[in-house]
Amino acid sequence: MAEAGYTFTSVTPDVDESVSCDEAISPREYAERLALAKAKNVAERFPDSLVIGADTVVDFGGEIIGKPADAEQAEEITRKLFGAPHKVITAVAIVRRSDGIEVVESDSTTVYPKKLTEEQITGHIESGLWRDKAGAYAIQENGDEFIERIEGSLTNVMGLPMELVQRLLKRCVG
Repeated sequence: MAEAGYTFTSVTPDVDESVSCDEAISPREYAERLALAKAKNVAERFPDSLVIGADTVVDFGGEIIGKPADAEQAEEITRKLFGAPHKVITAVAIVRRSDGIEVVESDSTTVYPKKLTEEQITGHIESGLWRDKAGAYAIQENGDEFIERIEGSLTNVMGLPMELVQRLLKRCVG
């Protein structure tokens, strides 16, 4: 956001991000619900502010893959995702309570991974770069090593699709 020239304050929402298996929900719908929940949560505390909430998940054949809980899960996710193409979905919600603004949309990018060696997988897990990352990786940190190519928005894979953010902001504030 700062690179795009926006002035903002970062506020951590109080929202449970765990994936519930109780309900059949698509990865896109899950990301959109969570982004909206985050934006609404912060907007309750700042009703006159334009609040942007976002959430990123990985869609692996309809399976929602979020952030790994530990190194073991990070390794399991890494082995799965770097064996086949997958989609990175980031939902963006904009809320302002004072005038009833509430929009949410998402972007999807297909990632074609490189086949990783055992050494690369071990090195990645030992590095800890998987922490707090949907899909256990960050394209901006090791994309050249892990990614063959993408179809879609690079900023989406990085966690905030700026093209979508700018389009939604234009719709909300003109």
